Amino acid sequence: MKAIMLMFDSLNKRLLSAYGSDAAITPNFQRLREKTARFDNFYVGSMPCMPARRELHTGRYNFLHRGWSPLEPFDDSMPELLKKHGVHTHLVTDHKHYWRDGGATYHSRYNTYEFVRGQEGDAWKGVVDKPAYRYESGEPEEIKQRRITSRVQHQINVQFMQNEEDHHLARTINKGLEFIETNHASDNWFLQLECFDPHEPFFVPEKYLKMYGIDDPSQFDGWPPYYFVTESEERKSTIQKYYKALLTMVDAYVGRVLDYMDRHDLWKDTMLIVNTDHGFLLGEHEWWGKNIMPLYNEVANIPCFIWHPAFPSCAGESRQALAQTIDLPATLLEVFGVEKPADMQGVSLLPALRDDTPVRDYALFGYHGCHVNITDGRYVYMRSPTEQGIDGLYEYTLMPTRINRRFTPGELRETTLHPPFAFTKGCPVMKIPAESVMTRDADRFGHRLYDLKADPAQRRQSQDQQAAARLRDNMVEMMQQTDAPPELYARYRLDEASSPLLGHDPHLLPELAAFAPQVRYGLYALLQHLEASGQQTLADELKNDSQPDWQQENLWRFVQNRVPMEQHQSVYYKMALEMRLD
Repeated sequence: MKAIMLMFDSLNKRLLSAYGSDAAITPNFQRLREKTARFDNFYVGSMPCMPARRELHTGRYNFLHRGWSPLEPFDDSMPELLKKHGVHTHLVTDHKHYWRDGGATYHSRYNTYEFVRGQEGDAWKGVVDKPAYRYESGEPEEIKQRRITSRVQHQINVQFMQNEEDHHLARTINKGLEFIETNHASDNWFLQLECFDPHEPFFVPEKYLKMYGIDDPSQFDGWPPYYFVTESEERKSTIQKYYKALLTMVDAYVGRVLDYMDRHDLWKDTMLIVNTDHGFLLGEHEWWGKNIMPLYNEVANIPCFIWHPAFPSCAGESRQALAQTIDLPATLLEVFGVEKPADMQGVSLLPALRDDTPVRDYALFGYHGCHVNITDGRYVYMRSPTEQGIDGLYEYTLMPTRINRRFTPGELRETTLHPPFAFTKGCPVMKIPAESVMTRDADRFGHRLYDLKADPAQRRQSQDQQAAARLRDNMVEMMQQTDAPPELYARYRLDEASSPLLGHDPHLLPELAAFAPQVRYGLYALLQHLEASGQQTLADELKNDSQPDWQQENLWRFVQNRVPMEQHQSVYYKMALEMRLD
């Protein structure tokens, strides 16, 4: 048996022809759809990039215990298990996070691996005299500086990619095809061919941009804001076109892989999985990107296509069975006849592939410390933290690194040793207070319920209390099965049967209860900023002046007239995040 997993990053299924969209030019995804089974109810698990990849190795939820993480010493790795059972595993990728501190234990789980340099802000080409880059936002300084460093390095890297064949997507696919060309006649191998595109920055050769009417590539630098939409309709359309152009380039290289499947008749003896780690918001729900906002289906409900030569009749069919990322490792282990480890929570998708037999009733997903989400395929329930900030939230690990750095001594000073979890194979773990910008105000969006049958675009919240109660109860059960840390039940008030199922808990802002919701949370953000920055006199003035009949304009006017001008951008950022409510 042989298997290929062709993986992309930030692939929005709602723009693919294979899922019924004509918004982008993707004929090869349509060709793929005709050759495989298309999964319609496939969900993420842990978000974002490396948490998803940890799940691809372990088949176990990551986000309840940890944020961005390397593989731990106690983790079972699907590629490593295959390797130990005589299957040659090969990784080809331009995903730079494998080679940074927060992902450095993944690539060595494979027999062999190749890394294509230059994606995003990959520290690739050394140029001492760096180009200038101006970037302003209301984000914390550490994040701002990380973004500036990444964007400056990207400007340097692309100077060395003048032609399409130099593009990291082209080089990545070509190296994967080289492996296929070399080994197509051999048996017993697994290729993970993983492309960072269409993740930002949207760096696209001109020929693809011209397909969408973009004649001047300098119209947009390729970096959409992880932010609420403030752009004009024209500017918003331009940004969307850059993503679509990159998606069309991705589609062209999907076609090249399909050509090799045809050329070597790999359909007769090779499994093919085409998937992504998560989707991407392109203005839907008035948001760009991911991470900050609730996990809407544009991010959480992802494309997945599977072919297995044992089930030829599945070609061109769709599957409604609920599935998610943690199920792929179990599927691949079964395909190669390797027993699934006891700690792997995912289940094999072969029954669903064969005849759409359901394999799970619920799927759990989320970011560490943010909403815990659950779906049964019909409803999505989002359970919000009910606490401001991150006090009482911890990360559990033996590998204290973040996305691009080690934990600092300051972050480690309050570390304690926690007894083993069910999946740590008897190892106690470090219990470290969490430090995450995303989770500081994760309560602001409240508990949410969406009925995907009545409202597939998730434009309005459902008030079905019975469905919410059922999903909450199953959420608790799945968290218990995952041996979730005990403090999470209090953080989400899941330990109180009488806690509200929907909407913000009334105790959060009782002093502002008379205000309209958007004004209430904007006002709260402004008060929080003034008090935290030592402007108590101004905060008292705001409390005295504000009235329940205030509109948004009253808030903007107070900032314009009273708050120092140099704080305006930061204040507006914070207020707008709080006010992004249905």
